[in-house]
Amino acid sequence: MDTIFDEIPSLATVETRELGTHRPIKSFVLRSGSLKPFQIEALRLYHKSHVLEFQPKVVDFKALFGNDKPLIIEIGFGMGSSTHRIAKERDEYNYLGLEVFLSGFAKLLSLVGKDGMENIRLMRFDAVDVLTSMIADSSVAGFHIFFPDPWQKKKHQKRRLIQEPLARLLANKLKQGGYIYCVTDWEEYAFQMVDVFAKVPSLVNPYGGFAPPRPWRPTTSFEQKGLAQEFPINEVWVEKI
Repeated sequence: MDTIFDEIPSLATVETRELGTHRPIKSFVLRSGSLKPFQIEALRLYHKSHVLEFQPKVVDFKALFGNDKPLIIEIGFGMGSSTHRIAKERDEYNYLGLEVFLSGFAKLLSLVGKDGMENIRLMRFDAVDVLTSMIADSSVAGFHIFFPDPWQKKKHQKRRLIQEPLARLLANKLKQGGYIYCVTDWEEYAFQMVDVFAKVPSLVNPYGGFAPPRPWRPTTSFEQKGLAQEFPINEVWVEKI
């Protein structure tokens, strides 16, 4: 692991906080783990072509992708299988995938790199930092947030990603008519999502509660495990008015 960080130093940093300074509450806790040879190879082969490094300035996505297709941002793509399929099948959009966990990041990088997909870029960095510093207001067509960590214990729920400050930040970045699409297998969290988005005046829930599933969102292996345990899969869809 240290070797790949030596080769690509930017991979070792996932947030703007300086070492030794106070760390605000985060929705993730980084865990160490080894990478498989194909993941290391993907980082070496495709980092330059498919990875966007953090920079404290707004990105010109039209210049980055060479076209003006609408931009979709996915926060926390996990192992990336559904992200890969959606970007491949719905190539009328450009995609920016954000994920701090290196294993899933490298796995998706391998998939999109081998397929030579030109409509997707990946970042290993904290989503709030990216949205705040690199994404222009009123520029995003949609956000995908599929199965964020539910932080089930009550004392940990302050770590949940979907909170009012983030909802307002997402709304600011959305174009008029843009959407936020969330999916969870933790029902109590799903109700919280509906309540949180209802507090943002510029967002409207066209369903008044949970939304029907989009046929273009594939079922992931993680989702299959939840279904096997008879967890309800709840979908939340809101739009910017």
